Amino acid sequence: MSDRPSVFSFFAGSGFLDLGFETSGFNIVYVNEISPAFMEAYCYARISLNLPLAEYGYHCGEEADVTKLITDLQSARLSELVKDCRQSTNIIGFIGGPPCPDFSIGGKNRGNLGGHGKLSASYVELVCQQQPDFFLFENVKGLLKTNKHRLFYESLKRKLQQNGYILTERLINAVEYGVPQDRDRIILIGFHHKLIIDMEISISKITFPWKKYTLYTKEEVFTYPWIKSEPFRENSISSCPNNIPKELTVEYWFQKNNVFYHPNANHYFQPRAGIKKIATIDEGDNSKKSYKRLHRWRYSPTACYGNNEVHLHPYKVRRISVAEALAIQSLPASFILPENMSLTNMFKTIGNGVPYLASKALAQTILEFFATT
Repeated sequence: MSDRPSVFSFFAGSGFLDLGFETSGFNIVYVNEISPAFMEAYCYARISLNLPLAEYGYHCGEEADVTKLITDLQSARLSELVKDCRQSTNIIGFIGGPPCPDFSIGGKNRGNLGGHGKLSASYVELVCQQQPDFFLFENVKGLLKTNKHRLFYESLKRKLQQNGYILTERLINAVEYGVPQDRDRIILIGFHHKLIIDMEISISKITFPWKKYTLYTKEEVFTYPWIKSEPFRENSISSCPNNIPKELTVEYWFQKNNVFYHPNANHYFQPRAGIKKIATIDEGDNSKKSYKRLHRWRYSPTACYGNNEVHLHPYKVRRISVAEALAIQSLPASFILPENMSLTNMFKTIGNGVPYLASKALAQTILEFFATT
């Protein structure tokens, strides 16, 4: 039996969440992603990172449709893989963040009736059918904060509890984990009661160490005297102020990842229209819905790039590059997207992903729970 918990990954995108689990000691054995472009990027990145292949393969296209995985035939096939995995590992987990525009405050707001919204219910049904020892569910804070969405979310939690799961949840912000980005997400984690019993844990004494691997509190970060905005100066140089945490700034991560020499350095949108307007936006002015310019010595707003609305570079007359967006998502410099991937898909998969340092901390927190209970 392996001591490394095995993970089945759903809605994997290009693997930011998976990478955090892999580098923390989990074994990714099954990968599911409906988009062929994202799956190709997933595999490409792992080759450059020299990571092992998933034992049960990479499932893409129609066979990766989670709404079909809960039907009798496909459910039986997945059950066989889970059963086989149990022969070689002590703990099996499911992780995934179903697409969330239907719950996003700035999105379509169709909730559980939307095409993407239904996927959250399908993922929960999949967990209930397959009964992994633990699961992780990630989604936007609108699922928790909007009344009509919260009712749906509470119904999902009741279903999980009725199927044997003990739940713990937290609204996290990526900045708490050292990510240079203000990004709220709801994280729901469940442990099957059988696992809890097998580990001889008293249910009444279960405490999940949510804050064990946080580096900052949101309150602490947001009270620092960040520079709000200042006139845009192309190719200008400035020093980091002394009274802020440099490690949470865009420029720190640009330098850390050597973004101007990264393989994805030249992958950015070069529109002819609007180029004059780009030069008029102050550094740090992210007050409007469009044309948000980053400040080099501040964290980024949420990296969510719908309709190719990518943040403006702090001191270049352009939008940020793929290399720079990956840095804002706290990916290691060795994480690379394939150059034949469309720019739209590059930025979409980046915006969809869980920031690497947040995913790694969540994985470590789960391992901490296993180790100390």
